[in-house]
Amino acid sequence: MRPLFLAPLLALALGAPCARAAIDLTDDQGQPVHLDKPATRIVSLAPHITEMLFAAGAGERVVGAVQYSDYPEAAKKIPRVGGYTTVDMEKVVALKPDLVVAWKSGNRDAQLGKLRALGIPVFVNEPRKIDDVARSVAQLGKLAGTGAVADAAAQGFRKRHAALAAKYSTRPPVRVFYEAWNRPLMTVNGEHLISDVMRLCGGDNVFAKLPMLAPTIDAEAVLAATPEVIVASGMGEGRPEWLDDWRQWTKLPAVARGNLFFIPPDLIQRHTPRILDGAERLCGQLDEARSRR
Repeated sequence: MRPLFLAPLLALALGAPCARAAIDLTDDQGQPVHLDKPATRIVSLAPHITEMLFAAGAGERVVGAVQYSDYPEAAKKIPRVGGYTTVDMEKVVALKPDLVVAWKSGNRDAQLGKLRALGIPVFVNEPRKIDDVARSVAQLGKLAGTGAVADAAAQGFRKRHAALAAKYSTRPPVRVFYEAWNRPLMTVNGEHLISDVMRLCGGDNVFAKLPMLAPTIDAEAVLAATPEVIVASGMGEGRPEWLDDWRQWTKLPAVARGNLFFIPPDLIQRHTPRILDGAERLCGQLDEARSRR
C-alpha cells in the first residue's frame, strides 16, 4: 500500500484527531448560526436549555448556566451567570464561550444582540410543539458534536410521543384550564407547548384563542369558560394550596366533579424530554375526569 494512503488509515486507527466540518443551522428566531467546528464551551441561558444539552450528550461542554438549572444533578455544579431575565453579561463573556444557547421567550433581545456584537455565536431556542423538543435536542447535539447521542435521544422521545398519541389523542375532548400561577392569575394560549400537551391527551384549552402566549386573566373569565378540569403547577413538587381556592365556586364543573389536579412544573413547564412525564400525568388526569361525567 502506498504511504500516501497508509498515513490516513494509521491516523484513524490510532485515534488521531480529524478535522471537523463547519456547522450551519437556523435557530428558532429564523437567524442563521455558523460554527467553524462543534462547540466545546457552551453557556445556557435557560434551565430547560441546560437540561436539553445534557439530554443531547453535551452536558460536559456546558461551562455556564442560569439559576434553576438543576436537572440532571450534574447541572447544579455548573457556574451561574445570573437568571434568564437577568443575565450577568460580564460572567458570560469571561467564560469565553464558543456558543451561547438562549431562550426566545425568556432572554432579552438587547443582551443577545450584545453577545453577537462581541462575535459570540448565539442560538435561540423556542419549542412550541412537543416534537420541537426532539428537534431541539438533535440540533443541540449537532452544534456540540454529540449528534449520535442526541439523535438517539430524539428518536426515543418521538417513539414515546407517538405511543401516547395513539393511546390518548382521539379520546373524547375535555375542557381544560391550566393555571400557571395564581397572583396574578396566569394561563397559556393555544400556541404554548403546554397546550400541545393538552391536545395530545384529548384536552381542549379553554383559553387557546387568547393572543398572548402566557396571558393574565381573571376569575370571572375562568367561570365563564366553564372548564371541566383545572390543572395547576405551582413552584415545586408540592400541590399549591391556592388550587383549592376554586372550591368556593361549587357550580363550576371542575369543582363539582372533583377535577382539581396538580402537575409539578418541572414536568410540564420545562421544554425538555421530561415533558412526556408531565403528559402521562395529564392524560391520566383527563381520563379520571372522563370517568366522572
